Amino acid sequence: MNCAETFESRLPKALSRNACFAIVAPAGPARLDTQKAIQWFAERGYRCQIYPGAEQAQGYLAGSDQQRLQDLHDAFADPAIDAILCMRGGYGSMRLLDQLDFELIRRNPKPLIGYSDITALHTAIYRHTGLITFHGAMLNADLLGAKRAPTESSLLAQLSGTVGEGDAIVHPAEFALSSVLPGVASGRLLGGNLSMLGATLGTLAEIETKGSILFIEDVNEPLYRVDRLLTQLRLAGKLEGVKGVLVGDFAGITLAALTPLLQDIFSPLRVPVLAGWRSGHCDPNVCLPLGAEVVLDSEQQHLVLAQDLFKA
Repeated sequence: MNCAETFESRLPKALSRNACFAIVAPAGPARLDTQKAIQWFAERGYRCQIYPGAEQAQGYLAGSDQQRLQDLHDAFADPAIDAILCMRGGYGSMRLLDQLDFELIRRNPKPLIGYSDITALHTAIYRHTGLITFHGAMLNADLLGAKRAPTESSLLAQLSGTVGEGDAIVHPAEFALSSVLPGVASGRLLGGNLSMLGATLGTLAEIETKGSILFIEDVNEPLYRVDRLLTQLRLAGKLEGVKGVLVGDFAGITLAALTPLLQDIFSPLRVPVLAGWRSGHCDPNVCLPLGAEVVLDSEQQHLVLAQDLFKA
């Protein structure tokens, strides 16, 4: 059942000082410096609770499917947890989709933060609960890896509720954006990793794109495979009804090389397309609230929130 249209797409409260982050690993494993993580949160006035799967490894997975699923469910269910931060991407989130307890998540709405493979969770959770989630910095590579501003500040500003309706999501001025196709459009910001959007077609995490500002990003995909993925979305009807497109970082492909393909794919839609946005597998990595209403102005190169992210 798709509840996104009936669920109020806001979170119950902004994070306050001393909020507690759950550290989970729904996908791949990574070495976790526990003391460094605890110190990072403490220096910013927060706490963290590290869940078992974040310290386990089974080949290319962080713990068993059962453990990774249990960690997610426990983090949503625990009233002491205020936000859920994924440790890394990789692979593994798709394996949990048919076992996710969406009713549990709906009853306990909390910010879920991550990108890359975590896209499968973003799209599934929004489709079945309407919950806003955050395409933003993960623990290991981004936060503990000390990526450049505004990686950290964009994430914490959104989670703390200091940005809301009418505020622009700030993009670092030193990184050029490209107004691939002109125009202004509004809609719900949805999407994430392009490979995952393709992989989840036909599953319960299939993205619903009508009326959306579609966000896409990827890493280590040659141009012809990006073409194939975008063509797959087109043939699956996922570009019909899209109001605008925000193109994030495509690590390994220059913006000059990517632009002709974007024009070829999106020109028939007659929608604004803004490319070069620093979100994804890049440094810096700007946070984006997936499921939130936004206004995209590709000519002025602005992305503005059209709603508050939290209930008053």
